Amino acid sequence: MIKYNFAIERLGSTDIPSPLELSREMNDQIANFVNDDEYIVYETEMHPGVTMQYSREELMEKAGPREMLYFDPEKVHAAIVTCGGLCPGLNSVIRAIVMTLWYQYGCRQISGIRYGYQGFLNDGTLDSIQLDPDVVDSIHRRGGTILGSSRGNGEKTVEIVDTIIKNNISVLFTIGGDGTQKGALAIQQEIKRRGKNIAVIGIPKTIDNDLSFVQRSFGFETAVAKAVEIVAGAHIEAHDAVNGISIVKLMGRESGFIAAHTALAVNDVNFLLVPEVPFDLEGTNGFLTHLRKRIERRKHALIVIAEGVGQDLLAKDAPLDASGNKKLADIGYFLKEKVRAFFKNSNIPVTIRYIDPGYIIRSVPAEPSDAIYCARLGANAVHAAMTGRTGMIISQMNNQFVHVPITLTVSTRNKINPESSLWRDVIEATGQPPLMTNT
Repeated sequence: MIKYNFAIERLGSTDIPSPLELSREMNDQIANFVNDDEYIVYETEMHPGVTMQYSREELMEKAGPREMLYFDPEKVHAAIVTCGGLCPGLNSVIRAIVMTLWYQYGCRQISGIRYGYQGFLNDGTLDSIQLDPDVVDSIHRRGGTILGSSRGNGEKTVEIVDTIIKNNISVLFTIGGDGTQKGALAIQQEIKRRGKNIAVIGIPKTIDNDLSFVQRSFGFETAVAKAVEIVAGAHIEAHDAVNGISIVKLMGRESGFIAAHTALAVNDVNFLLVPEVPFDLEGTNGFLTHLRKRIERRKHALIVIAEGVGQDLLAKDAPLDASGNKKLADIGYFLKEKVRAFFKNSNIPVTIRYIDPGYIIRSVPAEPSDAIYCARLGANAVHAAMTGRTGMIISQMNNQFVHVPITLTVSTRNKINPESSLWRDVIEATGQPPLMTNT
């Protein structure tokens, strides 16, 4: 078993009493503070006869409000930044952070940084809006982010930290995915190098659900719910046409979780292509051969693909975007044209529909389950920050909210294991071959 170090860095001792009206006693019908000796086990798979012993660093800290604080709430200047692509639930997280800071802790200076890390790069002047309960009251009912977002600039660490210090920011909340949190880690390390007591707390946002040590990212369930509606419609389009073929491209640069969960929910998908499972287009066991067999047998086919699949079939030297990710070629259009040419050469008439709903899905408001999750992530992020914890994200593991070092969560990407029960269930639901390769 791999041993991980879940120790969370702190700015100093906590000697300021919390203003939260919570209990220190059990069985008094009042919610309790979380003690610093409450931990969660990361690995839950066990074997009979094996006794596990854990050091403190191998256990995940349980998230939640503590009885004693590091920061004096009246002196806190909190800043919130949203980075990267849009995702359902961004406004819900912003609202939760503001409401918790304002009503639970009495913090009155809250800056919303405009357009991601770019908002720190204005010669030391914050590009920001002041946030309070009136400003954020109903923002959770709309999609996107009231702060705006942008990719990149996380590598401009020195300039960002200069602005943070100049504006006396004491707590920075970074809402974003892998690139955002890598930037947050660099910011935290630069702050530490300069000897400043500023907390950096991340809230993991990646619609692809691909951050490590995060049970699920906010926005994921909403994305699946919206994708299900679109894929179900695509199935009707294919079913009711002459040799109908619908191809739907969903989000998933390196991980096919949205596509996989959508396929299981719809249960009408015939082929699911994800980045984690290789496939050949042509040949006796290639995708096109199996698609032809499906059309000859059932007269229609529904194909769902993740956006990052099949990039090896396209541009070899793709340029990078502002976040440092390779710009993806449109595998959906490529596949559509390959399917069209294949069936034309086979003298089989087909009706092909290609649907790309990505930008629509990511810009919708959060569904109830995600909205609840966002509210709890935001509140727990504030609780962690007020105790002087830093260089960490709020996560959920084993259905518990926990603290995870940013260094761990950006170390690897979470991907579908082709030998896992999830992929086995996908194969059973679609009826596609376990592998569509010729070797």
